[in-house]
Amino acid sequence: MLKVNNLSKVFNIHILGDKLIEGCDGVIFNVDNGEFLGLTGPSGAGKSTILKCIYRTYLATGGDIWYDSILYGQVNLAVIADHMVIGIRHKEIGYASQFLKVIPRVSAIDIVAEPLLLKNGVSPKEAKTKAGGLLERLNIPPKLFDAYPATFSGGEQQRVNIARAIIWKPRLLLLDEPTASLDKDSATIVVELLKELRSEGTSMVGIFHDKELMKSITDRVYRVNPEIDDVG
Repeated sequence: MLKVNNLSKVFNIHILGDKLIEGCDGVIFNVDNGEFLGLTGPSGAGKSTILKCIYRTYLATGGDIWYDSILYGQVNLAVIADHMVIGIRHKEIGYASQFLKVIPRVSAIDIVAEPLLLKNGVSPKEAKTKAGGLLERLNIPPKLFDAYPATFSGGEQQRVNIARAIIWKPRLLLLDEPTASLDKDSATIVVELLKELRSEGTSMVGIFHDKELMKSITDRVYRVNPEIDDVG
């Protein structure tokens, strides 16, 4: 499904006199249909940069990101037109970051239900029912469904973020530290949900701070910048 070949990203920091900073370099891996690949490596190795290049939040400096799209066939995400990237994001690839970024004053249940309405075309009633069920599984009580996530704790916001990312069952899901702010019980629930999603055919690439948790859910692990030693 996904083939990353010699991917590199260099950042040009204009406020530092056009200083060039390497985000990642020489990244090579494949992801098969239904496979879960974990990315590991020390802080600053470029793990999040890789995910953002795949999602096209960042434009790669070099290399290729080949993806077998249902919409367009085999495409190189590193170079395809923006309108094709938008189409693939809407229909095929999901992304869950560490932080919830949504429009203010939108309720938690509406935030989670929105992808079903936009991407899958289900009715508002069905979307809210599914969103509510998913939020409850993630230990968000019904009394908070109509509240604004800006008022939630960091862990609650992250659970809303995860629910929004998985509810529409994307073909490929990119996960950037989805359990970083969660307690052990909440992290266990997230792992269960991700395993269920995989059983339905979703492929995944994910970053996890907890190495044991990562090993428990991923099929393989790719180490970014293996020449750099982990700290701690």
